[in-house]
Amino acid sequence: MEISEKLLCLFSAEVSANGETYTVEVPRREIETGSVDPGETYRVALISAGEEARSSSTTTSTVSDQPQPPVETGEIRYVEIEDLGKQGDGIARVERGYVIIVPDSEVGERVKVEITEVKPNFAVGEIIE
Repeated sequence: MEISEKLLCLFSAEVSANGETYTVEVPRREIETGSVDPGETYRVALISAGEEARSSSTTTSTVSDQPQPPVETGEIRYVEIEDLGKQGDGIARVERGYVIIVPDSEVGERVKVEITEVKPNFAVGEIIE
């Protein structure tokens, strides 16, 4: 599956009935990080989390099938720490909701980091200032 560079955020949510309409709730963090603005109109793509999605996640895919991380090892970035991980490390999100883990940081800090490790779904950044 090809994912557009215009993707603003990615999250899981249930579709709930609300009278004659149905609602997909957007997590608060997407509003707080500025990925989505209340009152704006967006195009929405829904991907099943059913049996087909589970079986496709176990198949081998080529690198070109997956979006590439938006950061590279050695890159310098300014990021804002939005959350803390289970082990107390700071969590920052950049393009498409990609996560950068920043040890020794606190929620609300804006820090300059050097990317030291890049994985398909997260990176690690070290504070340099």
